[in-house]
Amino acid sequence: MTDASRPPGPPSTSGNAAAGGSPSARSKQLSSQQHRAAAPQSVRVAVLTISDTRTPETDTSGQYLLAELKAAGHSVVHYRVVRDDALDIRTALTLFVREATVVLSTGGTGLTGRDVTVPVVESMITKPIPGFGELFRMLSYREVGGAAMLSRALGGLCRGSAIFAMPGSLNAVKTAWEGILRDEIGHLAFEIERHGQPGIVQPGVVAPALSPLAQSLVAAGKTPPTTDPLTPPMTPPLSPAAAVVEGTGAADPAQPQSRGPGNLMGRLGRHKKEDPRL
Repeated sequence: MTDASRPPGPPSTSGNAAAGGSPSARSKQLSSQQHRAAAPQSVRVAVLTISDTRTPETDTSGQYLLAELKAAGHSVVHYRVVRDDALDIRTALTLFVREATVVLSTGGTGLTGRDVTVPVVESMITKPIPGFGELFRMLSYREVGGAAMLSRALGGLCRGSAIFAMPGSLNAVKTAWEGILRDEIGHLAFEIERHGQPGIVQPGVVAPALSPLAQSLVAAGKTPPTTDPLTPPMTPPLSPAAAVVEGTGAADPAQPQSRGPGNLMGRLGRHKKEDPRL
């Protein structure tokens, strides 16, 4: 007897195994089993609830996740409730991904004007995990029909952490947790940390040497290119001539100053409104 209100678990592979299956299928199954066996039993997880109305006391979805994580032996390193505000969401996620291997967020994945979670998470993701959203909407379709398309639930990697953004309703969170994440969270943590992630140095691991190009940039006082979404690029200093155009420095006597109409905006600088032709 199965509970029709809950999503089914992952499909069984016992039939294929009994029948032998192809060598490729057996190899993939063995590899998956080996990875699960090597996966950590306890994962560092952070929970973020995004809502204008909920508090920690009324946050049924967040409290459900906290209880499930603790019952499974995982370590909850952060829990917070923030408003549907892009800056608040990004601030919390930036802190969480530095200290947790998996970040679970609830709320703000719909289509209303206040739902801003998805663009914030998308701007931080360096490796999308499209399968999470696809599976979630597939399971949701079985429960709510075509309304499942209204959810923009998504997942992906940011730095050395995985972020999964789920809808805020308790039923949706149960679908995502019981149908997808609960049985794979350890496997997921194993895959994230197995070979490290670009730009992340694990404790006790020597950082790789800079490339010759990066070394030359550092020697010239410039910042090597970075793909870290949490580290904004450094703006290079302006040249003396450019500083004059921007109104931030004195003219360089060694550089001839153009007097033609093509340099009109540069000559006017901050006082361009004084020119009667504008």
